[in-house]
Amino acid sequence: MKNPQLETPVVERVEAAGQAPCEVGESPVWRDAEQALYWVDIPARTIARLEAGTGKRTDWLLPEKVACITFDRNGTVLAGCETGLFAVTLSNTSAASVRKLAAPAFALPGMRFNDGRCDRQGRFWAGTMVQDMAAANPAGALYRYDAEGTLSAPIVNELIVQNGLAWSPQGTTMYLSDSHPSRRLVWAFDYDADTGEPRNRRVFADLNRFAGRPDGAAVDSHGCYWTCANDAGLLLRFTPEGRLDRTIALPVTKPSMCTFGGRELDTLFVTSIRPASGANEHDGHLLSVRPGVSGAPECGYAGFL
Repeated sequence: MKNPQLETPVVERVEAAGQAPCEVGESPVWRDAEQALYWVDIPARTIARLEAGTGKRTDWLLPEKVACITFDRNGTVLAGCETGLFAVTLSNTSAASVRKLAAPAFALPGMRFNDGRCDRQGRFWAGTMVQDMAAANPAGALYRYDAEGTLSAPIVNELIVQNGLAWSPQGTTMYLSDSHPSRRLVWAFDYDADTGEPRNRRVFADLNRFAGRPDGAAVDSHGCYWTCANDAGLLLRFTPEGRLDRTIALPVTKPSMCTFGGRELDTLFVTSIRPASGANEHDGHLLSVRPGVSGAPECGYAGFL
């Protein structure tokens, strides 16, 4: 099936983010109180911060790969890493102190956390994957870390490359994707906000019918789901009914995750991955685009780390 008319709004590379590209840029998080964007480079083991007003960038090196982040109410980072979930305290310099909070019983060696995000009540959700994507091993699972500091048993199993976590503005629908080339699916669940239980799993978007693989995602104020179409260099927007209604071209091959930011939450910040071969000048860099719609505010972790 063909994508809708390709849109070409102004897409800018965020030059203040630096000239060195990420290997695997992921997990952009906008901190409104700071007017700053945070993101990670997974294999480089770094968390980066960019102040919107000054353009100042700060990087923190962690002891192991870091894939997804959020913040608690005191500004401490909750990070999904290789061996578990960690509390990370970021100093005013490039130093970071880490403390392990919890870890699942990984099904196999060579796994790590991947995509993570909080629901509207501040529970942190994150999934695991086998790092060797070529193995196409469905050993990954999705977990919930609640405000009391309890890590759940696996809630969704048999994931190859877990991705695409997001919630509708009202918090009653949860989205989850598997971006492996053999899957390329986004699912929707009815979500019980009181208990944190997703039910009634169904296919929301099948990207085998479109271009790219569904990677990280965000939801706008209209309840539409934006997903980074990895390998296709596109942003795709699906309506709450699962209809693809917008396609935006990006100057990178592998957009990885997006989030709304800026003072009016009207800017989409997009991280990207730099291919091992054939990379262009923008691959691996941070992008921004104003799509003409604002985002639904994201929630941080409701507990204290």
